[in-house]
Amino acid sequence: MKDLIKEYIELEVKAIQNIPIDGIIENVVKIIYKNVHLNNGKVVISGMGKAGQIGMNIATTLSSTGTPAAFIHPSEAQHGDLGLIQKNDVLLLISNSGKTREILEFRELSHQLHGNLPVISLTGNIESPLAKVSNECLYTGNPKEICPLGLTPTTSTTVMTVVGDVLVVSMMKKINFSKSDYAKRHHSGYLGEKAKNE
Repeated sequence: MKDLIKEYIELEVKAIQNIPIDGIIENVVKIIYKNVHLNNGKVVISGMGKAGQIGMNIATTLSSTGTPAAFIHPSEAQHGDLGLIQKNDVLLLISNSGKTREILEFRELSHQLHGNLPVISLTGNIESPLAKVSNECLYTGNPKEICPLGLTPTTSTTVMTVVGDVLVVSMMKKINFSKSDYAKRHHSGYLGEKAKNE
């Protein structure tokens, strides 16, 4: 069993190491900086299922590190939550297959509301419908799932999380986000105390 666990970990590490470093993240940072930090927009993130859970994490982490962001569930968007979107926002749409119906509909409805909002996709399928309607595509490398059925999101969500983390810290660098800035947004708890006292 230990050998099997070691193999699973090695496969996850290999998937991370195979994330393309292709200059796209730099383009995404420029788009977000222009729309959010210069034009008072925000990053609006959406995804279904496990991809949505990754999206919620990216949204809250961006917000706590100086880049306003919000998560909208794609189904709830069709029942009024779409009203959160404003004209200077950036859409970050997450789908491993790039074919998720609700996400493609979310993109279409958002554009009906506010014209040509920049669309950034986070996907494992660079030839997907989602990738093709995106201004920039953050490609994960499409690793195989370590799930023995090849179905359960495992490795795919790992690489999505890593790409999200890279985006967050890249934005922190871009805006020169400081420890005092962090403390203003994270008042309570261990991290809040650490930010204020060090």
